[in-house]
Amino acid sequence: MNQILITEKLYITPELKKKKKMYKFNFIISIIVIVILFSFYVYAEYDRNKSEDISKDILAGMVVEDTTTISKEDETWIIALDGNGEVSNADEVTLTKGSLTGTYTTEDGKTYNTVGTINIPSINVNYPILSETSDSLLKVSVCKFWGSDPNEVGNLCIAGHNYRNTRFFSKVPNLVVGDMIEITDLTGKTLQYAVYDKYTVDPTDVSCTSQLTNGKKIVTLITCTNDNKQRVIVQAEAI
Repeated sequence: MNQILITEKLYITPELKKKKKMYKFNFIISIIVIVILFSFYVYAEYDRNKSEDISKDILAGMVVEDTTTISKEDETWIIALDGNGEVSNADEVTLTKGSLTGTYTTEDGKTYNTVGTINIPSINVNYPILSETSDSLLKVSVCKFWGSDPNEVGNLCIAGHNYRNTRFFSKVPNLVVGDMIEITDLTGKTLQYAVYDKYTVDPTDVSCTSQLTNGKKIVTLITCTNDNKQRVIVQAEAI
C-alpha cells in the first residue's frame, strides 16, 4: 500500500503541476472572454432595441391633422355626411385631412428629418423613412439612400439594416414578386407598389439606383444578405 502511495505521489511531476496551472489559467481567461463577449452582445441588443424605439417614436410623432373649417359665409355650399351616412346641409363643416410632419425632435433635443413612411404588411415592416443615409441614422430607421421623393416619378432607393431578426429590413430578403409595399409621403398620400424583381449584387454595384424609369414610380429596397457579403435588391412599381 505504501509503495502504491509513493508511486502515485512521484507520478505528479513538476512539469505536470505546471501544465495543470496553465490549464486553470487558460480556463479562467476563456471564461472572462466569454463573459466580455456576452456583455457586448447584450449591450448591442439593448442599443438596437433602443434605436428601434426611437424609430417608433418618430413614426408616432409624424402623424398630424390638418383641419379646415368651411362656412356659407365663404359662399361655399357645404354638404356633409351625418352619422347615418345621409347627405345633409350644414352652416359649416370642419374638414380633417391627415398628413405627416417631416421633422421630429426627441426629448434629448436630437432632430430627425423624414420624407415619408414605408409599410410592408407581409413582413410586418412599418418605419419612418429618414431623409438621408449615414451609419448612425441606419441604426435608428430605414433611410433614403438615393433618388426621388416618395410617390414621385423616379426611383426612390431605401436602405435598411439586416440584423437577421425582425428589425428594419431583416425580412426584406423574404419578399417575393407580387408582394405589396405601401409608401406614404408627407402630404399623407399612400401609394401601393408591387414587387416585380429581387436579386443580389456586390456592395460596389449601384446600378439599382438608376433614375431611368421611363416615367414610372419605382421603389428600390436595399439591404445586406445574411452573410453580409452581398446586397439584396428588391424593386417594386406603383400600381
